[in-house]
Amino acid sequence: MDHIQTALTTLLGPFGPVIAIGLLGVFLILLALPMLLKRAEDPLDRLAASARQAAPKAKKDEKLRVASNRDKLEKYATFLEPQNADEFSAVKLKLVQAGYRSKTAVRIYNFAQFVLGIGGLLAGATYAMFELSQRVVDTQSLIMMIAIPGGIGYMFPKYWVTRRQALRKQAITNAFPDALDLMLVCVEAGQSLDQSIMRVANELRMGFPELAEEFAIVSQESKAGKEKSAVLKDMAERCGVPDISSFVTVMVQSAQFGTSISDALRVYASEMRDKRVMRAEEAANKLPTKMTLATMMLTVPPLMAILIGPSVYAITQNLG
Repeated sequence: MDHIQTALTTLLGPFGPVIAIGLLGVFLILLALPMLLKRAEDPLDRLAASARQAAPKAKKDEKLRVASNRDKLEKYATFLEPQNADEFSAVKLKLVQAGYRSKTAVRIYNFAQFVLGIGGLLAGATYAMFELSQRVVDTQSLIMMIAIPGGIGYMFPKYWVTRRQALRKQAITNAFPDALDLMLVCVEAGQSLDQSIMRVANELRMGFPELAEEFAIVSQESKAGKEKSAVLKDMAERCGVPDISSFVTVMVQSAQFGTSISDALRVYASEMRDKRVMRAEEAANKLPTKMTLATMMLTVPPLMAILIGPSVYAITQNLG
């Protein structure tokens, strides 16, 4: 043991034994993790698999109702999916608002966090070993070399989903006034609300695919027989945009009180146009403040160099 400790100290520095023990622990965790996550095959799953093999070939539409055999992460679902219903619903809603509607989205999201976190730790450990072979590194720097890449890898999926969620909300907010105007034209032309929603979804597909997709989902759910108020509320929850929530409230109240949908749409569309103008004015008013720092950093130093530079050069020449 003394020879091993001496060799590790010579190779990795004074903290060589600690680093070796840490790397050994990480290796053992990675080695034991597949065995811990492996779930025993459920007899009901075997029965369902045999029933699917014995049954004739299903149609293409039936594939939506059958779990895909290519989902390799299903046996790790207890580890990759939150067991708390509220936490699972919050993560799923965030992914839906970012545009990820797959049934396995939560599982893939947590798997990406796990894999990138472990990969970052291994990359940091490799870099730390390389630095230890070149120079002496203190304990704090060593821990930061290992922990920072792991933290970045673990947080990157969360940052990516949050960014996608913000961009999608902004795209829906920008497209909504035009969609309301088009819906108002369709309703005043004599079409029902369901027909106008379907027409808006088809017309906006090229320019505003995010909002068109939401309207298409509303149209399909309405055709399936779901209650209109529930369909609209689900749309507001999927979008996460205050303007959509207000629109849903207006439509639900209009249906409950029996008022004209076209009148409600006309008033609300006018408000959305005014709101879009106010957003543009707000962005324009913020622009000078945002440009102040850049203007000072990029304009003042060259100006000072032009004004003071000749005088400084003349003074240095006279002193020389």
